[in-house]
Amino acid sequence: MITLSKKSANIIQSEIRAMSIACYEKGGINLAQGVCDMETPSVLFDGAAKAFNANKNTYTQAEGIYEIRDQIAKKEFREKGLVLDANKNIVLSDGATGAFYSAVLATLNPGDSVIVFEPYYGYHIATLAFADINIKYVRMDAKNNWSFSVDDIISRIDKTTRAIIINTPSNPSGKVFSQEELELLGDICERYNMFVISDEIYEYFVYDGKKHISPMQIEKLKNRTIIVGGFSKSYSITGWRVGYSIANEEVSHAITQFSDLVYVCSPSILQYGVAEAMQTLTPEYYENLQKTHLYKREIFCQTLSDIGLNPFVPSGAYYVLADASRIKAKNSKERALLFLDKTGIAGVPGSAFYHDNSGDNYIRLCFAKDLEVLNDVCEKLRKAKL
Repeated sequence: MITLSKKSANIIQSEIRAMSIACYEKGGINLAQGVCDMETPSVLFDGAAKAFNANKNTYTQAEGIYEIRDQIAKKEFREKGLVLDANKNIVLSDGATGAFYSAVLATLNPGDSVIVFEPYYGYHIATLAFADINIKYVRMDAKNNWSFSVDDIISRIDKTTRAIIINTPSNPSGKVFSQEELELLGDICERYNMFVISDEIYEYFVYDGKKHISPMQIEKLKNRTIIVGGFSKSYSITGWRVGYSIANEEVSHAITQFSDLVYVCSPSILQYGVAEAMQTLTPEYYENLQKTHLYKREIFCQTLSDIGLNPFVPSGAYYVLADASRIKAKNSKERALLFLDKTGIAGVPGSAFYHDNSGDNYIRLCFAKDLEVLNDVCEKLRKAKL
């Protein structure tokens, strides 16, 4: 008789996927899943087609093809001033999630603890828990631009604490960590000999004159940072699974071994498609990405405000946490299901981003939709009786 592992008892379906299924069953509009509806640039298909026709169908090296690693190194120097060796500091993996998991396996031991800012991205928590890492939550202040307290961080550090996990720009809050905040984290990491894993998948989605800054740009964090990045969001290729990590040579070597063990390699043909896009797309593409989503944010947040679902207007990424307390229900899951029933629109219960019931009044909604769809959403929201 086959019995399940102890770990399997702790693996549950994410609320994002659960609400996506509920949305499909109802025939609604899915604002739960973080899929960007921007048209995928044709150059990605061209690059992948070239690789397909050239029969580049075998495994790539574990680090990924050189062409894309070289382009990442050039991008990081051009945009952040980081000097990287494409052969020593950059590893491709199966999406940013694969890069994050490989980084966790490479640097943390069971029983170690890490600092995680709350609200958090659920995949980070699930991955850390699966690796038997203890999580120390630090609550950000929603009413004060998602600020955090240094004292709160320090109070949670003990001899087991080895790292701080950040997501900038953040899913779900839209927080963009400032240089001053990253300097504070640098002081803490230097004092307690900790490092940072920085998920930067939304680096091109930044608004209101803010600028994406990586902790690796901070002197005290330069050698203490692992960047996790990818192309799913900026190129609208969530199914391609091409992500990467950036770290020092020793850490990158370990990440390579774990990524090779778990994933072998990111899909070879699709790697070539991404490399072609990185070589071809101009800065105007990324500027348009930002401007388009800023416009969508304005439309969507204004609608939410007008109907009493007061949004925390995000500074980055393409999600909105809205205060849905006017929808009377026992908890955020029931609230999200009632919201879907009344509007035909799916969002994610706020409890998916907190370790306790602090998110019960929130619902997360993704506004990275085709403008026609987003206008339809806004019309449905204005007509709904919430």
